[in-house]
Amino acid sequence: MSGVCALRWQGGALELLDQRLLPARQVWLRCASAAEVADAIRDMVVRGAPAIGIAAAYGVVLAARAAYAGHGAGWRGAIVADLNHLAAARPTAVNLAWAVQRMAGCLAGLDGDPESALLAAARAIHDQDIAANHAMAAHGAALIEPGSRVLTHCNTGALATGGHGTALGVIRTAHAQGRIREVFVDETRPWLQGARLTAWELQQDGIPARLVVDGAAAWLFARLRPAWLIVGADRIAANGDTANKIGTYTAALAARAHGARVMVVAPLSTFDPATPTGDVIEVEERPAQELTCLAGQAIAPAGFAAWNPVFDVTPADLIDAIVCEHGVIERPDAARIAAFLAALGA
Repeated sequence: MSGVCALRWQGGALELLDQRLLPARQVWLRCASAAEVADAIRDMVVRGAPAIGIAAAYGVVLAARAAYAGHGAGWRGAIVADLNHLAAARPTAVNLAWAVQRMAGCLAGLDGDPESALLAAARAIHDQDIAANHAMAAHGAALIEPGSRVLTHCNTGALATGGHGTALGVIRTAHAQGRIREVFVDETRPWLQGARLTAWELQQDGIPARLVVDGAAAWLFARLRPAWLIVGADRIAANGDTANKIGTYTAALAARAHGARVMVVAPLSTFDPATPTGDVIEVEERPAQELTCLAGQAIAPAGFAAWNPVFDVTPADLIDAIVCEHGVIERPDAARIAAFLAALGA
């Protein structure tokens, strides 16, 4: 288990490790309202699909507290706006809507003050995510040959989840088993989650790793031969198309061209059977200044336009294995995913 922690419920509020400031500073931001949680999700204080969902679950607790304090027995009607605000904070990660819907499903049977029951439900989501991380890590690690090199993209570790991590959880466990000898980390423009966050997590755990620019993927696979690209996911469509941080598709193409395999690691809550293919996934676009500036300094001409999608969609036919807490779907497609989910009763 990593000692890194992204979020905690403490003193009746949600505290978030401000990931915008890492690795230079470790600052905890206290959120005492649902609006503050939604703002923190939107502003990237907390990021990573599972962590966003957990944060939103605690946000529902804060929403219920405020609704009950202000409206008494009429709290159910008063909470709706906060639930919608939380669910809309970021559109691509399905875990966010899933967590809000799961928390909303707890409301009907509650009488009196709902806070304690909802806090127990939020903590259950948090605890279940940590357990799922370890299950995914075991399933994914078993696919990796001893002594392998791997490439990962963005941050999928304890900072992006309730604890151990998804793709980075697999890497942690596989390294501990002697299966991974070296990790390559994409910098992950424009927010540099790989350089700032994944590199920091790997350094904390003493795992051998090197940083590479995003554009180095093809040359890396050609020269140093990583066996796997291991990534997370923000949404998995019914046919296996996978939305993840921008640059994942490029890395997957490079892996396929050089005989490496692609592993997507994500909890069951990331599967979205209602989305038939990746073509209909809403891809979030963020402000141009995230590309044209770096740490507050302009790196492009003033007023220069930019296109800034923060996710892309990797087609299922480039993915060798999707790993979740319940097992592995190899060569994913619509039929294999449907059969896998049906066997789980999902």
